[in-house]
Amino acid sequence: MIKLLIADNHPITRKGLEVLFSASPNIEIVGSLQDGNDILDFIRKNEVDIILTEADFPKLNGLTLLRYLKNDFPDIKTVIFSGEPEEVYAINAIKAGASGFIHKSVNVITINEAILKVYDGGIYLSNDLTQQLAFGNRVNKGSGTFYKKLSTREAEVLKLLTIGRKNKEISKELDINEKTVSTYKARLMRKLKVTNLIDLVNQAKLAEHL
Repeated sequence: MIKLLIADNHPITRKGLEVLFSASPNIEIVGSLQDGNDILDFIRKNEVDIILTEADFPKLNGLTLLRYLKNDFPDIKTVIFSGEPEEVYAINAIKAGASGFIHKSVNVITINEAILKVYDGGIYLSNDLTQQLAFGNRVNKGSGTFYKKLSTREAEVLKLLTIGRKNKEISKELDINEKTVSTYKARLMRKLKVTNLIDLVNQAKLAEHL
C-alpha cells in the first residue's frame, strides 16, 4: 500500500483528492495538510512514501520545500500538483528534486497513474512536455525559452520576487546572504532586459502567461 501525504492550501482540492483515493486499492492517504510548513513536521513522525503537494504556499516557496525534502528525506518522493504552467515550472521542479509534476487540469485517472509511476521509480511529466523535451523544442516559445535559461536557484529567487518577498526574506528562506540575492536579481534583470524590480516582476509574470 502506497502511503500518500496530501498538502494543499485549498480545502476543496484536499477533499477532492481524499475522495479520489478513498476508493483506491493500492493508495492510502496518511495525512492531509493545508500548510507547507507542516509537511516536514509530519514526515518526521509518520511513514510516508509520496507527497502530493501544491507548488506554492503563502509562507513557503515550492522549490525551497523540494530542496529541504531532497536533502533531509531523500527516500520520500514528491509530486507537484499545481495550476501553474507546466512548461514554466515542471523542469525546475524536477531539477530541485520532484519526481513528477501534475497540472490541476488533468483528469482523476491521470493523477492515479502518476502516483503509481512515481512509486515505481519513474518521473511523471505530461505526454506533451515529454515529447517536447525529447525533440528538444517547446510549443510555448515565449515563456519556455526564457525559463529554460534559468538555473534552479534563479527560478527560485524570481518566484519569490514575483510574490513580493524582500531581499532579506529571500536570503532567510533560501539560506543565502543578501548580497547573493542581489547578485541573482542582477542576473535576472539582464536576462529579462530590465533595469528595475517593478519591470522585472511585471516581465516575469507576463512571461508566465505568454
